[in-house]
Amino acid sequence: MKSVTFFVAFLSFATTAFADLTDDVRCREIGFSKAVEARDAESFSSFIDIDARFISNSVTSGPVAITEAWAGFFADDGPLIKWRPQFVEVLKDGTLALTRGPYRMIVTDAEGNKVEGWGTFNSIWRRHDDGEWKVVFDAGNPAGAAPSAEVQALLFEEDDCEE
Repeated sequence: MKSVTFFVAFLSFATTAFADLTDDVRCREIGFSKAVEARDAESFSSFIDIDARFISNSVTSGPVAITEAWAGFFADDGPLIKWRPQFVEVLKDGTLALTRGPYRMIVTDAEGNKVEGWGTFNSIWRRHDDGEWKVVFDAGNPAGAAPSAEVQALLFEEDDCEE
């Protein structure tokens, strides 16, 4: 009987610990977006792993180059972007995680009109020895149309992440 009780307690602890890692990654992704929403390049850079690769029309490597490539988002008159994770998956060993979800970008066209565009981002996060998660790979794709109202709502939900 003791072994069954121990096994149930261990399983409960392991499940809770794994759920905590998933929530940690979810909050890191939200914090990453909030850094851009606040136009805070320094904070944005702090989420990026030294080995990071961001992929778009080309590959940009490392926090300095990636932050420079994103400079337009930190300008007062730059495009607005916001994203939130819809899916968070953490490897069983707790070293890597995937986040995926919608993003919305608002740009101002040549006539001064606000134009909204939607897409999907994918980020791979690595957990360091100190427990901090940093993004190592990031890529996004524009969508042909806006996502469902349910998916769009992710961008406007309150989160329980600490700032």
